[in-house]
Amino acid sequence: MKTIASVLICLSTFFISAQENIVQNDIKGFLGINQQQITSLGEAIPEAQYGWRPAEGVRSVGEVLLHVAGANYYFASKLGFAPPEDVNIMTIETITGKENILAILKKSFDFVQDNLGQVSSADFSKEIDLGFAKMDELSTMLLILDHSGEHKGQLIAYARSNGITPPWSK
Repeated sequence: MKTIASVLICLSTFFISAQENIVQNDIKGFLGINQQQITSLGEAIPEAQYGWRPAEGVRSVGEVLLHVAGANYYFASKLGFAPPEDVNIMTIETITGKENILAILKKSFDFVQDNLGQVSSADFSKEIDLGFAKMDELSTMLLILDHSGEHKGQLIAYARSNGITPPWSK
């Protein structure tokens, strides 16, 4: 009986600690969906169409992917996570070539995923100056999710405009 009680206590401790980061884990889960879908769209669009844009003054396919990558690093840096030394967020949007663009995009999503779980729930209300707005840490985490979702929709429209069906819709 003592063994069963000990196991139950250990399990309850595990579940309680797993609950501590429930918000961070949920955001990471939804962000993972956006990551997979944006990446698969980037892979499905031929490199020759990375320069395509629906109108003058609007970001091209490649520019949208790089913008998402840069924003991932920027928002994470505002949460206190410095980008890797080999990433310059000020010049990220100058990267060329489909392979290079997809590599930095994937790296940026991995970086955000690796760090969001480290944001303490106790700091959710801590104010952050993003330069264009002041938000708390939780809102900044949600902004990362929302921003990637916004540009996923943009890329879906770009793909469909060019006769490309999003891979998950086939």
